[in-house]
Amino acid sequence: MEWINELLWGQGIGHSILLLSVAIAIGIQLGKIKLFGVSLGVTFVLFVGLLLGQLGFQIHPQVVHFFKEFGLILFVYSIGMQVGPGFFSTFKRGGIRLNLLAVSIIILGAGVTVALHYLTNIPMPTLVGVMSGAITNTPGLGAAQQAYSDATGATDPTIALGYAVAYPLGVVGIILSMILIRYFFRVKFDQENARLESEAQTNEKGVVPASLIVKNPAVFNKRIADISTILGAHEVIISRIWRNDNNQIEIATGETLLCENDKIFVVAKADDLEAVKIIIGQEIQMERKQWVLANAEFVSRRILVTKPELNGKRLADLQLRRLHGVNITRINRAGVDLVAAPGLELQVGDRLTVVGSELSISNVEKVLGNSMKRLNEPNLVAIFIGIALGILLGSIPLTLPGVPQPIKLGLAGGPLIVAILVSRFGYHYKLITYSTQSANLMLREIGIAIFLACVGISAGEGFIDTIINDGGLAWIGYGFLITILPLLIVGCVARQFFKINYFTLMGLMAGSTTDPPALAYSNTVVGNDAPAVGYAMVYPLSMFLRVVVAQLLILLYLS
Repeated sequence: MEWINELLWGQGIGHSILLLSVAIAIGIQLGKIKLFGVSLGVTFVLFVGLLLGQLGFQIHPQVVHFFKEFGLILFVYSIGMQVGPGFFSTFKRGGIRLNLLAVSIIILGAGVTVALHYLTNIPMPTLVGVMSGAITNTPGLGAAQQAYSDATGATDPTIALGYAVAYPLGVVGIILSMILIRYFFRVKFDQENARLESEAQTNEKGVVPASLIVKNPAVFNKRIADISTILGAHEVIISRIWRNDNNQIEIATGETLLCENDKIFVVAKADDLEAVKIIIGQEIQMERKQWVLANAEFVSRRILVTKPELNGKRLADLQLRRLHGVNITRINRAGVDLVAAPGLELQVGDRLTVVGSELSISNVEKVLGNSMKRLNEPNLVAIFIGIALGILLGSIPLTLPGVPQPIKLGLAGGPLIVAILVSRFGYHYKLITYSTQSANLMLREIGIAIFLACVGISAGEGFIDTIINDGGLAWIGYGFLITILPLLIVGCVARQFFKINYFTLMGLMAGSTTDPPALAYSNTVVGNDAPAVGYAMVYPLSMFLRVVVAQLLILLYLS
């Protein structure tokens, strides 16, 4: 029976993996339990790890340190890959104001933490752990632990303990802040929905289809190629043309002539549609199905770009219209429709809407790939190149004015930034960064589960004693203050002075605290995607700043 004793209480690799597996499996299962419609999800792994540590189960320090850091890297890198493609575009869609409000929440939270340090004489590392738990930010916890270890060569278990005791009430505090804002301003959901629909109609910037009738004499008998030159910078694709003289539908090419009273089907950016109507003619109401007659020889299909050699190539370079007689009307990338402009650079995973004959579309499929099997294959080269670059970036000492000791982005911040940049610009360098949503989620959940299990097991010894005898109960209250005060202050300002829609405000509050349970609550209560949009707008910058602020507070305290 010696082998069982070694497996359960030893220091070997088998013991370590067994312990982590048990903590993760039990924690994820318990995390599915909902209280008042909210669950802790994968975070429950932390509490199972704490329980195992309290019971005396331990992992060799070097082994647990490796697992913890590698899990953190996988987690933050997956997050960066997920939000990277839309990170920069958010600033063009009202994101600047929302991100400034999110930054205000982060600064106020750090201010409350510093004030509590001076009022209570609790060590700053402990309060940084409390702050990370209060705003449910796991990468901030990892960054704080690494900063402390780099600066002192030792570990401080109270960082993880502070995180653990503050986390549950942190989730509650974020949701409670949303409820209080709704109560203070007497928010009515039907009015917010009406405002949201009105704003969407006013500010729509997406890609829209339209049917036009040619009425401007200036374009009569002109080639579409010449009209495209007149349109200039306006992004528009003329896809099909309905001839007035014979009622036949044709695919529009650069050589197609427009005649008086011909009808055309166009795809354009909403901002450009008015200019297109001025140049060509008036808009008419036609259903999409009218553009496909029963005897038409062409169809419309969506084709996936899956050939690696096409990554980063311009659409015009493929010459699909000239070589195959098809029209590319739009490109869907990460759920967003884009006008198929000739200069648009393709990425693996793009979905092209192609209009043409069955035979021509079949030929285009061979050019583009259209192989779902190929998309399902993981692109591990780009992932590990990005992780390597992220670790290099995270290891560079950065000198900030007023900070006596250089800070590092660390194993949380470096990979996060590189993942955002690689997922957005990697195709310029022939890096295929596409991964399915399920693959990204799997990588992210594995990383965070391993990290939380390691943190819990490492900090579990003496956890109960900390709660009862070392002020742990007070930490819970301090964490609640760190959670709720900044959210209420900025939430009231956003609502009162900036008139932020309440649904978007819920997403802002959840995103600034990087808290998925709060977002899940918002989506359940509201029933639309406005909170998710607000969350996505502020999440990347908030995540980055949370990591940096946690390190700054530690280093300023130790200097």
